[in-house]
Amino acid sequence: MDNATLTLIVLAFVAFFFVTELIPLAMTAMLGAIAVGVLGIIPVNQVFSGLSNSTVTLFGAMFVLGAAMFHTGLAQKIGETVVKFTGTGENSLMFGTMFVAAALSSVTSNTGTTACLIPVVAGICAAAKISVTRQMMPLAFGAGLGGTITLVGTPPNIIAAGALKAAGLRPFGFFEFAWIGIPLSIAGILYMIFIGKHLLPKAGEVSELDAESAKEAEAGDASVTKQWITGLTLLVVVVVMALDIKKFPLEVAATIGAIFLVLTKCLSEKDAYKGIDWVTIFLFAGMMPVATAMDKSGAGKLIANWVVGAMGGSPSPLIVTIVLFALSAGLTQFMSNTAATALLAPIGIGIAKGLGASPHAVLMAIAIAASCAFATPVGTPPNTLVLGPGGYKFMDYVKPGIGLIVICMIVSVIVIPMVWPFFPVK
Repeated sequence: MDNATLTLIVLAFVAFFFVTELIPLAMTAMLGAIAVGVLGIIPVNQVFSGLSNSTVTLFGAMFVLGAAMFHTGLAQKIGETVVKFTGTGENSLMFGTMFVAAALSSVTSNTGTTACLIPVVAGICAAAKISVTRQMMPLAFGAGLGGTITLVGTPPNIIAAGALKAAGLRPFGFFEFAWIGIPLSIAGILYMIFIGKHLLPKAGEVSELDAESAKEAEAGDASVTKQWITGLTLLVVVVVMALDIKKFPLEVAATIGAIFLVLTKCLSEKDAYKGIDWVTIFLFAGMMPVATAMDKSGAGKLIANWVVGAMGGSPSPLIVTIVLFALSAGLTQFMSNTAATALLAPIGIGIAKGLGASPHAVLMAIAIAASCAFATPVGTPPNTLVLGPGGYKFMDYVKPGIGLIVICMIVSVIVIPMVWPFFPVK
């Protein structure tokens, strides 16, 4: 049995246990990583390589920054201030959360944006006396949608532009993605407010998680000085992330900020360690080797080729765009969005050229779909980040996530051919 088939079998088992939760999510992810190593799909010394991934470091550091916001009472104070402007209505808070997340993630990391806003949203919910369960997932979705607005919003956008350039074609411009990214963000926010919220997990007036968050905020060190230090530190970290300074990548900026807050006694070393969500860490770290196996074994390419072959000899460019969108969106639920785009981009260019059509529409659909990782907690780091704070289970993502993916597909199929025609007039 070849490695591609073995990888697909492992992925099927991982997906089964993710859905059923017969064993904890983090354990499932780590067992998947061990399986691809033991079966020889990836080198054994790479089984736990996910734990040394820079994103894991970013997760840990941002968890510490979030813990400091709670410990000093800053998150609660911000929450109370926001509530004064938005009110305590679920819809208004959801709109504000998703709008801010989308705006920030358009120019900085989706992961960094989500990690920075988690404690703020938790503080808002504590002040408004509503459950964080109803707001954390919209936060992650907003960050994912906002990443589609600019070239640097998310890695798939950069990869799609690079693929076009490598093929000798005009790459996408910095703000060119806004033509599709802004309509997607608006449609996504409206969907969550009017439809998606009904598919979110139900919660009581105040869950145990919310009560703990509020208690922590109230019991924290309410020193105004420490609140200012924490707030300014977080601001500096976000600005450095947005500027994309080579000497200070995301994980370095976040780690420096976390260390500084411990050294200034905004929170103790013990509280810093307690603030890290280790389930999130191991869940993400475990899926990294599985994603690598999908890429290296050819399992992802096998799926892509099968789907493309099923379209027949001469499909219309619109059908190709729809199929590749669905394929990219499907792969990115369990596979790195970067890897999914890198895998499908050359396939999309080849198919478009074979039909005599412009590849820009096809590549845009692939890149946008790769950012639609809304249906699983492992599809994208923002989803993983809110898993613990929101108290979610695997299936909690599926219900609202699939609907949001369908909305994104409908908007994309309408807008993309209008902005990037299959057969542009020269």
